[in-house]
Amino acid sequence: MKNQVKILLVGLVLGLVSCEKSGPLDSDQANLSASLAAIQQKVSSLPLENLEEAEKERILFIREEEKLAYDVYNTMFDKYGVNIFQNIPTSELSHMEAMLTIIKKYNLVDPMDTSPRGVFNDASLQTLYTSLVTQGNTSVLAAYQVGALIEELDIHDLNSSLALTNNQDVRFVYDFLNKGSRNHLRSFYKNITKAGGSYTPIHITQAEFDAIVNSPTEKM
Repeated sequence: MKNQVKILLVGLVLGLVSCEKSGPLDSDQANLSASLAAIQQKVSSLPLENLEEAEKERILFIREEEKLAYDVYNTMFDKYGVNIFQNIPTSELSHMEAMLTIIKKYNLVDPMDTSPRGVFNDASLQTLYTSLVTQGNTSVLAAYQVGALIEELDIHDLNSSLALTNNQDVRFVYDFLNKGSRNHLRSFYKNITKAGGSYTPIHITQAEFDAIVNSPTEKM
């Protein structure tokens, strides 16, 4: 996993931004390397503040939850070879690295330093990974729906995490991830509807879901 991340990071910095023409991620991915650099600089410039244990736990959980998305999407790309599962993991990688910036700043122990694909320290994420891959393996439409489920779960968990902390740097990174997850949800929903499917949110309200998918892609 470590070598794979390093290789992909080089691609990110060099502008590996092969965008999905049918999705709303073109501008999102075109600016990922610049966004990540800006986030790292911003995090460094903000003060080091006290972290409660609950905040630390959430930081480590969100880092691994971003890995969950990254691993599932790469697994779905291996099976179906469709663009969305090639493009979005690049964005998820930037989310993982943004969280790593916080982990390093506060001298926390990275929960996924050498974890291979599909292996998680958090038992709930381990179970969820297996369930999502099983569901996604049934059809490409099911894989798109898995993508939507992951992104709305991320949004829910990021909002819960934001409610736990007042730290400027942590909130800044959570906001970045939240914006990306909303963009990904828009993209997956577009693919679902194109494939003739439907999606009902589980982790966020229908009103929140509708507001996201019916609004424009956000700049990263």
